[in-house]
Parts: sequence; C-alpha cells; structure tokens
Amino acid sequence: MAMSDRLLRAWYAGHPLLILLRPLECLYRRVVARKRARFVAGEGDIYRPPVPLVVVGNITVGGTGKTPLILWLIEHCQRKGLRVGVVSRGYGATPPQLPWRVSAEQSATQAGDEPLLIVQRTGVPLMIDPDRSRAVKALLASEPLDLILSDDGLQHYRLARDLELVLIDNARGLGNGRCLPAGPLREPVE
Repeated sequence: MAMSDRLLRAWYAGHPLLILLRPLECLYRRVVARKRARFVAGEGDIYRPPVPLVVVGNITVGGTGKTPLILWLIEHCQRKGLRVGVVSRGYGATPPQLPWRVSAEQSATQAGDEPLLIVQRTGVPLMIDPDRSRAVKALLASEPLDLILSDDGLQHYRLARDLELVLIDNARGLGNGRCLPAGPLREPVE
C-alpha cells in the first residue's frame, strides 16, 4: 500500500501515531489563519476580475466531486445563455508554458486530465496555471466572458471571488477533523 493511501486511511479511520504530527499541524493552522485573515482584510495583491467569479473547492485533501459540479454549472449557465470560462491549477499537467489554454485535442499529460475532460465535454475556454489570477487575466484577454468558474482554488487567496461553493465528501466527511499533516483538512472547519 502506498504511503499516501496509508495516510488517508489514518486520517479517516484513526491512528494513534497521528498525535506526533500535532506540532506541525499547529504551525500549519497559524500560517493558514494568517493567510485567510489578510485576504478577508483585503490586504496583499488580490486580483478582482471584471466579471463574476465562482470558486468550486473543498477543504479536505482528495476528491469531493468538484469536476462533476463544474460540468453541471457550465451546462446550466450555457443553457441560460452565459459565456462561461474556467481556470484550473492543472494538477499533473506539463504544458510548455503558463498560463496554458487547454484545447480538446491536447493530451492529458500536457493539459491535465480534469481540465481536458472539462474542455472535451463542454467546449468552454479553459486556462491552466497554478497562479489562478494570471490564468483569469489570460482567459479574459482571449475571450469575452460573462462568468468564470475556478476549479479548486478555495485557498488561493490572491484571487477575489464572488461566491465560494465548498464541497464535502458525504461518505468520508472531514476525517479526524484535524489540519494537515495530522488530518485531511486544508484549513480549519471554522
């Protein structure tokens, strides 16, 4: 069994040795709390796009169904006549440059499997870049859009958002309720 699988099992089923990671969790919580507080206070370099931006994200490590919800939102908005674009980190992608516009004929290696799936299923313009603000700017420079969806990026505080949709895995919940590395939470529940 891979180390990541063991860690996931420990976070969700419990393991007494996780207590050893609590000092690192305290440090992680402080860093995350400061980052969030600066964002809420409007401090730092925060980009606000000229069109509404909706972040679809989660507070736990692992899948929660973000991509299916993004697909549903795109299709719903397109039926209403809205021009929708998507930005994504492009996890696992190896594009020749960033930001990178994903097209349906690219490989999953180049574009990332989830961004490629979104483009192939919906035809929306999609830009990948770990710096989502830069991805949004590039997307808006290439397309007239009414709405931008951010696939993940809940903790990417340099990008202002009009709405956050937070998904939680109904079967696994929040695991042991602890933050990384002692648990699966990317940020405290509160």
